[in-house]
Amino acid sequence: MKARTFLTASIVAALLAGVALAAPGHAPGEGHDHGGETPYGKPGDPKKPARVVQVVFREDEGKMLFLPDNFRFRKGEQVRFQLRNNGAVDHEFVIGTVEENLKHMKEMEKNPDMEHDNPNAKRLKPRTTGEILWQFTKAGTFDISCLIPGHRQAGMTGTIVVE
Repeated sequence: MKARTFLTASIVAALLAGVALAAPGHAPGEGHDHGGETPYGKPGDPKKPARVVQVVFREDEGKMLFLPDNFRFRKGEQVRFQLRNNGAVDHEFVIGTVEENLKHMKEMEKNPDMEHDNPNAKRLKPRTTGEILWQFTKAGTFDISCLIPGHRQAGMTGTIVVE
């Protein structure tokens, strides 16, 4: 009986390891699993004050948009992005570097049902809301994108400048 239990536990462990390896962009320090510091900041502290910024997702005449799509913040500023999907399809809001978002966009093309609910990313169904609390700890120019295949190419991208 012990051998059978060990074998079952070994199979479960191997399967779980395979799932962890197969999830693109979700290894610690890679992709969008940002529980700590990144080149563009870190998750916000809910106990501290934050500037509230509202962002609407929508489609309009073949384009997909964030409104607004350009932001300016001060280094060290904490921002509460209040997100609202007014569109007819799912959209997401992913904060990152251009390089990181473009790399992850390619991963999403291979795995389009991948959903983001990480500190720097939120996917929303139509007519729903969500939020991201983020602290911009470093100066620079950063990217926001919807990484669902075709959405960034349809215009769902923007810029964050931290001074």
